[in-house]
Amino acid sequence: MSMGRARGVVLLGMEGHLIEVEADIGQSLPAFILLGLPDAALRESQDRIRSAAKNAGLDLPARRLTVNLFPASLPKSGSGLDLAILVSAWAADGLLRGTQDVLFLAELGLDGRLRPVSGVLPAVASAVNAGVHQVVVAQENAGEAALVPGSDVLAASHVSEVAAAFAAPGAGSIPRESLSGLTRMHGGVAEQCEAASEPAGPDLAEVRGQQEARFALELAAAGGHHMLLVGAPGAGKTMLAERLPSILPPLEDEQAMEVTAIESISSGARSVTRLRRRAPFEAPHHSASAAAIVGGGARLARPGAVTRAHHGVLFLDEAPEFQRPVLDALRQPLETGKIVLHRARGAVNYPARFQLLMAANPCPCGLNVGSGAACTCSVAQRRGYFSRLSGPLLDRIDLQVHVQRPRSAAMALEEPGESSAQVLDRVISARQAQQARLSALGKEGGPSIERNSQVPLPVLTGALRLPTAALRSLDTALDRAAISLRGYVRVLRLAWTVADVTGAAKPGADEIDIAMQLRLAAAR
Repeated sequence: MSMGRARGVVLLGMEGHLIEVEADIGQSLPAFILLGLPDAALRESQDRIRSAAKNAGLDLPARRLTVNLFPASLPKSGSGLDLAILVSAWAADGLLRGTQDVLFLAELGLDGRLRPVSGVLPAVASAVNAGVHQVVVAQENAGEAALVPGSDVLAASHVSEVAAAFAAPGAGSIPRESLSGLTRMHGGVAEQCEAASEPAGPDLAEVRGQQEARFALELAAAGGHHMLLVGAPGAGKTMLAERLPSILPPLEDEQAMEVTAIESISSGARSVTRLRRRAPFEAPHHSASAAAIVGGGARLARPGAVTRAHHGVLFLDEAPEFQRPVLDALRQPLETGKIVLHRARGAVNYPARFQLLMAANPCPCGLNVGSGAACTCSVAQRRGYFSRLSGPLLDRIDLQVHVQRPRSAAMALEEPGESSAQVLDRVISARQAQQARLSALGKEGGPSIERNSQVPLPVLTGALRLPTAALRSLDTALDRAAISLRGYVRVLRLAWTVADVTGAAKPGADEIDIAMQLRLAAAR
């Protein structure tokens, strides 16, 4: 039986599915049959594969070639299976051997060159988790594939090099001259990016004055809280927001792998060569559509800004200028930390655990501050402008802060404020205190709770319950409908972060009052 096998991977969202590529050569008229729900781009691989084989000096047999992509019920797309299909066809013709347990991941050029593909990192990680460790990729993807621990990466620039490496005994027709050979790399050995080697970004020391806003920004970084900055144009809202990543701790290994995998999927054919250790910062324009923000696409949906901001910050400048449906679409990922996108061909699940940071003017002209004498907006315009931020969305924002215009005294200061490095030290200490407290909760806290912003109500009213005296003002606000039950929970979470940042063992009445003031400041 003239059968050949190789391995490939297709990605559905962030999840990689191992594909067994089976090739059979029949004794009938020449044909190339591709089975297993291939999309249009994959069907075009038939012509690419024939040309690549011919230009490599190893024509496909002039017989009926049937290629099955198993599991056949799984939709398959993209060009990453090109090399696996050609290798399985050569194996069926007796030219290659030992390909059945090797992952082949590359697009083919018409001249036989191997071209890079996107999503190599999550694809290789899925294969390694499934027990397939040897991987063959294009040279441009070698560094990315080698980021996966446990992978044994073989990198090639031409399909002839792959044929020579897996040649069967007696396959003398395989061209072996002028081949540079395959480059071998072992997973985990490739250079992985340290945070220090990435651009540091703007420093918080450049911000003069704004003590309340700076303190709120520190709380947001320490506890992972969502934040809204409201103030007149030029008050420094965007300047503060752009400095939030500089006070976020470097990503841990698992987080860095997830963020880099998302970057790999979103980068097209551009290869990722280092793990990303700094928290991502996404700042889409206010004209962005819902598909651009939460993800979308005609067939299987692609990741949006909320996914690219995973473990980082999504900054919406001029938030009221965004379309109302776009803003309301953020409510689900804010609660669940993921986004599920349904299409006719199936549903994809993308991670979306991000910090939402919004900036807004108080009115269309932006001058409704203080006495509001300079404001030219009508009452209806003011009310309609800020009401674009729906109540349910604002209810999910822990910190709502007024950013005052700096005074001349702040601008004349000779000494700048604290640097990002100084604030980062306190943020790291606060997060360590959170981890120590939440890890001690065991099953009640759950293994996924790492920051105060994730603590659920049963824990806050159970193991972390505060004395009645400390909760008096908060209980009164709930009874008077000044806050919702969701707001009640978020004030408690924020109060614990205030305690962690200030070094208190647990929140008291003062920390509760500070949390309430910071949450309700923009509503006044």
